[in-house]
Amino acid sequence: MAEVIDEGSSGIRVSSETKSYRIGHAAELLGVSVDTVRRWADEGHLAVTRTAGGQRLVNGEDLARLATERADNPGEGRSRVSARNRFAGLVTRVRADELMAQVEIQAGPYRVVSLMTREAAEDLGLAAGVEAVAVVKATTVVVERPRT
Repeated sequence: MAEVIDEGSSGIRVSSETKSYRIGHAAELLGVSVDTVRRWADEGHLAVTRTAGGQRLVNGEDLARLATERADNPGEGRSRVSARNRFAGLVTRVRADELMAQVEIQAGPYRVVSLMTREAAEDLGLAAGVEAVAVVKATTVVVERPRT
């Protein structure tokens, strides 16, 4: 496993190789229980690694893949309620050309797409598997990243 560089109260671990999330944080982002995430990991549906202390960490890119799959097949009975204009989730795709970037965020059952300058996307370090918050104001979507 990569050396851990930073670990904040948000449960995010930043390493030199890839972004990883604690099981509890991954469950929160997916809108499921911790036991469900553990079961998915045990069944091979979600890539996990272990810290030296044995704690499971979920690979950010794999978490983004699963979040997208779950949104495509939301299942019966899942409610779709506004999150007071703030949608915390995972970046699932960034497509950029010379000037603009299209950023897709999977926030629970919601897929949010934002258009911004390529420079803004690069400054925020947006890439698949990175945690971000889409803030919706009228027809404008502002993307933030929590401080770590």
